[in-house]
Amino acid sequence: MNDTSASPPPSLTANLARTLADLRAWWNERVIGQVDQAEVIARRREDCELSERYLFMTAMSGGIAILGLLLSSPAVVIGAMLLSPLMGPIMGLGFALAIGDWNWLKQSGRTLLAGSLMAIVLCAVLVFLSPIQTITSEIAARTRPNLFDLFVALFSALAGAYAMIRGREGTIVGVAIATALMPPLATVGFGLATWNWTVFSGALLLFVTNLLTIALTAFAMAKLYGFTNSLSARNTMFQNVALLTVFIGLAVPLGYSLQQIAWETNAQRIVRSALRDQFADGSQLDALEIDFSAVPVAVSAVVFTPALRPDAERAAERALSERLGEPVALELVQYEVGTSATAAERAQLAAAREREEARASSRAQALAVRLALAAGVAEDEVLIDPSRRRALVRAQRLDGASLATYRALEARIAASEPDWTIELIPPEAALPAAIAFAGGAPDEAGTRALELTAWAAARLGRGVVLTGNPDEAEAAAAILREAGVATTIRPGTGVLRVGWAQVGG
Repeated sequence: MNDTSASPPPSLTANLARTLADLRAWWNERVIGQVDQAEVIARRREDCELSERYLFMTAMSGGIAILGLLLSSPAVVIGAMLLSPLMGPIMGLGFALAIGDWNWLKQSGRTLLAGSLMAIVLCAVLVFLSPIQTITSEIAARTRPNLFDLFVALFSALAGAYAMIRGREGTIVGVAIATALMPPLATVGFGLATWNWTVFSGALLLFVTNLLTIALTAFAMAKLYGFTNSLSARNTMFQNVALLTVFIGLAVPLGYSLQQIAWETNAQRIVRSALRDQFADGSQLDALEIDFSAVPVAVSAVVFTPALRPDAERAAERALSERLGEPVALELVQYEVGTSATAAERAQLAAAREREEARASSRAQALAVRLALAAGVAEDEVLIDPSRRRALVRAQRLDGASLATYRALEARIAASEPDWTIELIPPEAALPAAIAFAGGAPDEAGTRALELTAWAAARLGRGVVLTGNPDEAEAAAAILREAGVATTIRPGTGVLRVGWAQVGG
């Protein structure tokens, strides 16, 4: 009788390999086998054509989008999302990458570029011609993309690519709303028309985020559903690594933006807490505004309190700087109310504050009129920021006016508004002909000439060139550089002369 030992049980690795093989066979037969790849590719190619319909619908979508943004109307903006045909060429980029069709890839890129540029230019023209150029809440919402926007685009693209591959394209309506491709482009046009770099760059980053995420997700879904290319294994690996690198590279700045938004949200909570800690129970914090872009961080607030605290502003400012880890400039207004202040009393105080704000608005309007007259421009060309008490205007060229004339106009208006920052940007004109020196230093006339040069360079954002005696040039350059003016020295002889530096030079 032979004694044979029992066969060893299959290992865990073998079981896992068999399960994966069965799963792959099922996927190839029941999923990939049910997809008509030729039909899917044909439909996607059709969506990528630079056709008359594509250009017309892109233009209409862009026009509706910018009007919805200016009117701050979510319903109108959603209408623009539904009309936009930009999803077609972006999906085409992903499918073209998946099958290695470079001609299709270039066609999709050209179609997308043509539509995007047309939408940006059209929206910029409409904004330029529009009497409304205010940054509305709908515009502001598209200027600070973060990591959440990337994930919205990712999940939307997964749904969209699945619908396109499985022939359920009714889902694309929801995808178009979720990814919102046209509103960011319209916001880019707004930023271009108003020369607002923050709006322009933020909206462009949001559009690029959506574009790359949708294209890369379409590529991944196409690969998952068996769309293949003729690339070698090495080239395929290189392609996959490159695309993953792009995705991760995009996630880094968006993650930083999300972290910044989270910090600002927490900072708002800290500011409220720190201000309330300075006052007794029964105090009410109102009209809190925080400008995180200012240096230092600008905080303004109104407090209704039973007892005024003269030292509250300084103490709160110090506490906020310590808790936020950044310098803070606090403007705190206190209104004294009784401990049992009635709703009527609070309403009276609120009405008084509204009257004060109305007076401030009226004063700002009067300032705008004065600046417009001084600069020779229309009133609507004067930029007024009441919250920061700042006014800016670009002056027209006035007959016989020198740089000194414009500086004197600015100084005269600034003297009458000591709590405002007035900036009158002059047209480019000749700088003082020469800088006079006496005893190795600029004399009184030379000092005035250097002060005028520094003012004009700061207002126009230009650099200057000094030509003449090297020692005098070095002394004058030190003064200008201390004032923040980019200064170049060209050694020479004779009287020290000053001129504008070449743009870009």
